Amino acid sequence: MQLTMTQRQELKLIMTMELRQAIELLQYSTFELEQFIREQEAENPLIELKDRSGPVSYDAPVSKAAGGEGLRTDWLKAPDALYRDDLVSMVRLNFSDEESVLLLSYLIMNLDDNGYLTLPENCGIGEEILTAGIRMLQEIGPAGIGARNLQECLLLQLDEEEDQLAMQMVSHCFTLLTSRKWKEIAQALQVTLADVKSAFDRIRTLNPKPCSLINDQQTDYTFPDVIVVEREGNLEFSLNDGHLPEVKLNTDYLPYLDAKDEVGNYLAERHKQYRWLLSSLEQRRETLIKIIRVLAQKQQAFFIKGPEALNPLTMREVAEEIGMHESTISRATANKVIRTPAGTFEMKLLFSSKLESDGGLSVSQNKVKTLLRQYIDQENKHRPLSDQKLAERFKKEHGITVSRRTISKYRDELNIPSSSQRKDIII
Repeated sequence: MQLTMTQRQELKLIMTMELRQAIELLQYSTFELEQFIREQEAENPLIELKDRSGPVSYDAPVSKAAGGEGLRTDWLKAPDALYRDDLVSMVRLNFSDEESVLLLSYLIMNLDDNGYLTLPENCGIGEEILTAGIRMLQEIGPAGIGARNLQECLLLQLDEEEDQLAMQMVSHCFTLLTSRKWKEIAQALQVTLADVKSAFDRIRTLNPKPCSLINDQQTDYTFPDVIVVEREGNLEFSLNDGHLPEVKLNTDYLPYLDAKDEVGNYLAERHKQYRWLLSSLEQRRETLIKIIRVLAQKQQAFFIKGPEALNPLTMREVAEEIGMHESTISRATANKVIRTPAGTFEMKLLFSSKLESDGGLSVSQNKVKTLLRQYIDQENKHRPLSDQKLAERFKKEHGITVSRRTISKYRDELNIPSSSQRKDIII
């Protein structure tokens, strides 16, 4: 066996610690960035922070609309939350015997955020005692509280004397009811379709989440990373970073920086980290400004009118526009919130895949979803449109080719039931 020595040229990309941290810094929201900067101050004696007096903008919580169609910003003031501790206090006011108080307190602490009872296995409570406890809960809480499933929740809200047919439908024909098998229900209970419709109208007034306000968590408010305003028909934007502390160099340690000893080596390394932090902060800021400038140009209608006016735009297109990699755009827009004249949104929402129309024009997925919801809202509920009919309507009215499977996917994302489940009773 012969040993030989050869030379070979290789090109490798080695990710240094500084580069890894710079990438991580790009992904931080403004709020997270402030925490990181303060952590750097605690770890590095050469970093000195000077608090600024810039304005800080707070927004209501960013709330995702069902199915990812966008973010709704039409906020309504909710009623005061009903807390578990409040329910326990009401138990003590309404029941004097300790056994009832202990039982009801235990049940209340095992309610989920919708008011349903989720007991652990082998909880040791008999069915008879459990049923009695749930009945007692109805006296101090919203009707339906403490139910173990939807069927029981609806039954607890119905009055047996006034809603006898509705009780029978929920109790004996629940599977048929959820499938909207109106004729089968009428045959099973030997009533007319008009009677079934009347009972179903009553059932629809019930609350499937009787305690949807039970929540021991306080509301979190967002810090918009970017603020866009409209002035005289033009869009202007700014980064909401006026509250970030200014990073300064602590000059007290400068005399020891050039020392040829262990202290000097330590301070030299910390000075390098200080320069890296300044450079990374400026690079993050410049990257965000470049991206937002392109978004303000490409999505001008969105900023003013909201998600229904979103133009198709991919991260790759923005990356090519500003000469950066697509992954950089993804990281820079991650965890960021933007406040616009049309509301407050996650920045990721501004990017939407394309669908092609017959005229060669591109249509965003959000636009298709908006049209889909409009079609279903306006359909004849006695003869709701199937996914295939909806796809054909897109093709005929807008020249947009959408498959039946894609319609089904978008409908699921929007939490819209199938046509059979949307069908009303025909009398």
